[in-house]
Amino acid sequence: MLVRNDRYGKGARLKPHGEAFIEELTTQGYAKRTLKLYRQWISCFCGEFDRSGLPTEDMDGPTIRRLEEIVLNKVWESARTYARFGLGRFIDYLAAAGLVCVPELSKRQPTSLERLSEEYEDHLRDQRGLSEATIRHYLWIFKRFIDFRFGKTLGDLNHITPENVVDFLRKVIISPQPYRCKRPPAHLKSFFRFLFWSGKTRNNLANCIPRVAQSQPRNLPRFLHPQEIQRLLDSVKTSDAIGRRNYAMLLLAARLGLRGPEVVAIQLEDIDWRAGEILIRGKGKLLDRMPLPDDVGKAIVDYIQNGRAGNSRSLFVGSQAPYRPFTNAHVLNDVLGKAFEKTGLEPPGKYVGFHLLRHSLAVDMLRKGASLGEIADILRHRSRTTTMIYAKHNVDALRSLVCCHAIKFT
Repeated sequence: MLVRNDRYGKGARLKPHGEAFIEELTTQGYAKRTLKLYRQWISCFCGEFDRSGLPTEDMDGPTIRRLEEIVLNKVWESARTYARFGLGRFIDYLAAAGLVCVPELSKRQPTSLERLSEEYEDHLRDQRGLSEATIRHYLWIFKRFIDFRFGKTLGDLNHITPENVVDFLRKVIISPQPYRCKRPPAHLKSFFRFLFWSGKTRNNLANCIPRVAQSQPRNLPRFLHPQEIQRLLDSVKTSDAIGRRNYAMLLLAARLGLRGPEVVAIQLEDIDWRAGEILIRGKGKLLDRMPLPDDVGKAIVDYIQNGRAGNSRSLFVGSQAPYRPFTNAHVLNDVLGKAFEKTGLEPPGKYVGFHLLRHSLAVDMLRKGASLGEIADILRHRSRTTTMIYAKHNVDALRSLVCCHAIKFT
């Protein structure tokens, strides 16, 4: 027991709201032991509220904090952090119901640099439809350039010159990994287009960004053979909820070549069971429908019926209450990494990423006779040049590609 002595009564005035809050936690799947702790803290808080004799309308911020501290002083010291979190959730619940008034903290006025960053971030998310991970890369380059040109305080954007851009690129494009050199120029172009189109600069500086010479990577796309993929799938397939979920996620990538963010973005309503199709929420907010393989469909059904919990509309959720959806696709890299450790397979590279399953599907299709166009359609590439990297695994495909270009230009 974390409360030393629960002797404050039932807290009659707030008791119905406490019971409703506990009921909400129960529907979210919280364990009985956790619910018992919440009941203790809430009962103690409601009792203190009754002892204060204050009307509900007088429950302002300072009063709430004072009652909260009284309750926390009755909790064992080792559990106070968790109790503070639990009481905070209950207070937020009361505030949402309009029973208490918790004053908002006075907000600091954003600086001109912060306002520009927020506008640019909204542009990338709403107009460009970029993923959160890609947006972070764009903002990182934007902030580095502004700091390079103006320092910590934003200056006149019209004072940026082509020489400033070239000097910045010379500084940042010094890396032992040439494939990363393409990011700063592309990200700067996006930023300068945003400034020009939004009327913040008189000239479009995107036109002054030079092309950066970049050597083509000599290494082939890393991939796994079908039997190795199957060993990984078998290693994660267990009878518990986590095993069923992880197996379904890996199988989606192995059979359909989905990217990590596309897997975690799947909603329950995205699957058309009658038509045998699944909606894929791809890059740039593009939506594509793909056929749902039989084994993938069975794995998803097994997870939904025997492992999935919670009220979220996302197909794949966490394994602990309140069973929230994943905020990013990092969990997939962890699942794949643990599968390698469990099977003892040697990864084809130092970094084990979920994209490995996507590459493996493409190489397997190519070796089974699929054309580069068919692979591009399955992987949903916007440009056929993106699919060209897989042609290195098939000399005949390269010959056919050269012949096609020769016929085109004769």
